[in-house]
Amino acid sequence: MKKWLKKVGAVIVMTSLITGFMGDIRKETAFAADSTDFSGVWISTVYSADYPSVQNDIEAQKTEFTQKLDKLKALGINAVVVQIRPKGDAFYESDLNPWSAVLTGVQGKDPGYDPMEFMIAEAHKRDMEFHAWMNPYRITTSGTDLAALSADNMARMHPDWIITHNGAMYYNPAKKEVKEYIRDTVAEVVKNYNVDAIHFDDYFYPTNYPLAEGESRDGAEADARREHVNEMIRMVSEKIKEVNQKVAFGISPLGIWKNNTSDPSGSATKGGEGYYSVYGDAKAWVENGWVDYIVPQLYWERSHTYAPYETLVKWWSDLVKGTGVTLYIGQGIYKDVVAKEITEQLKINEGTSVSGSLFFSARDLFEDRQGAATALKKYYATGNGTVPDNPQTPIIIERKKAYATTSAITVNGVPVSFEAYTINDYTYFKLRNIAHSISGTAKQFDTLWSQEEAAITLLTGVGYSGEAGTDSLAKDTTAITSTAKLYVDGKQESVSAFTINDYTYYKLRDIAKLLDIGVTWDEKTSAIGIDTAKGYGE
Repeated sequence: MKKWLKKVGAVIVMTSLITGFMGDIRKETAFAADSTDFSGVWISTVYSADYPSVQNDIEAQKTEFTQKLDKLKALGINAVVVQIRPKGDAFYESDLNPWSAVLTGVQGKDPGYDPMEFMIAEAHKRDMEFHAWMNPYRITTSGTDLAALSADNMARMHPDWIITHNGAMYYNPAKKEVKEYIRDTVAEVVKNYNVDAIHFDDYFYPTNYPLAEGESRDGAEADARREHVNEMIRMVSEKIKEVNQKVAFGISPLGIWKNNTSDPSGSATKGGEGYYSVYGDAKAWVENGWVDYIVPQLYWERSHTYAPYETLVKWWSDLVKGTGVTLYIGQGIYKDVVAKEITEQLKINEGTSVSGSLFFSARDLFEDRQGAATALKKYYATGNGTVPDNPQTPIIIERKKAYATTSAITVNGVPVSFEAYTINDYTYFKLRNIAHSISGTAKQFDTLWSQEEAAITLLTGVGYSGEAGTDSLAKDTTAITSTAKLYVDGKQESVSAFTINDYTYYKLRDIAKLLDIGVTWDEKTSAIGIDTAKGYGE
């Protein structure tokens, strides 16, 4: 069962798994520290990158978010990591941070509703985890004019808390007041909202923030910076557990802690190192148990010269062993080269300490970059050929007379030649014929066969990936009751099927009903029609 859960995610059994592990936990939190089926996605709000696309329109923002959730759920995604504090501001009611300008165009302006409260409720309604993603230090992405900030912005009220770098403002990690402010910001959210986790990204000190002259990257000043970040992480971790032990704390650091040329315990890589570039000591966070989960951003392909994917998966997998910290992998599907091989990367994760994946970012799934969304839907729905145990009523094997149909058949008005049979006065078709004939339409679907489980899986919204095949002239013959299981997007369905000449045939009306495809019958001409412009029964 675990093998299936790792692949299917929330498609079928997310709720029952979590409820069995931690009781009726949905009322408080959905997060399970040893979850093996995590499939999440980052939803960026800075620059309105993933959401929202409109401002000052409550209903449009709500509709957009729920539609995005539905699309992600259909792919097998069971967690959303939503950026609710992109620039020292808030997508929620706060006494410490002003309303985000992303919502209205004006920082500090009340959007007229509580977006995060709404988003959490909608995610949980779909049995999806909601992780509140916060950038701890960033104040602006560009600009150093304090007057441009809202009057209630902490940076404007405490200019001595600020450092600037490359034309942008950040809270100074060395300040005691800043550490307490970040801790209290997190506590406010954990106390007031039903979040499943607090999530920090990879931004700590500004990248390559210069050291004083004469200081080295392993010197006293650099070490002090890392300690300041560590202290903030420890303070946040302790506060979360003090307020609500069921809420998890996760961080997504840069994919390389250190190269082994810098430290023998580092990875066999030659890329940028988070330990030095942003003063983030992710290894210390894991080893000290300050995080519940870690999501290194392994945004490289398998064949990358300086940071090969598999090398880094194994390094992080070894790091978390015995620590109690859950490992998820940040998958960079925003890159074409990664999106193309996402299935292969997920297979590398199997058999390691990896308990799931987090994809960056949502827009790349919605656009199906390089077929990544299609590949994920297949991966999570089929479990790479594995299906769940789901005992059914024993099938009674019968032999039936199958008559070669003489009816004309059309698909969207175009005549087709299918090898179809009439059994017990119903017409039975091969799935591959239906799938191939409607591929490219709104009702398209793919078919996948698991020899091991004797199961057929239909994936809706995905083009047919097989070949059309060549049908021979149908002749009256004998049909035997099929014992193959049928799944539609991971859900097992109970429909009759027969095996004829080693092929499985399904009643056209059963398949049409499951996939909401229009079916017509012309009594005068004895013609059967498949119409993808209509729903079943229209």
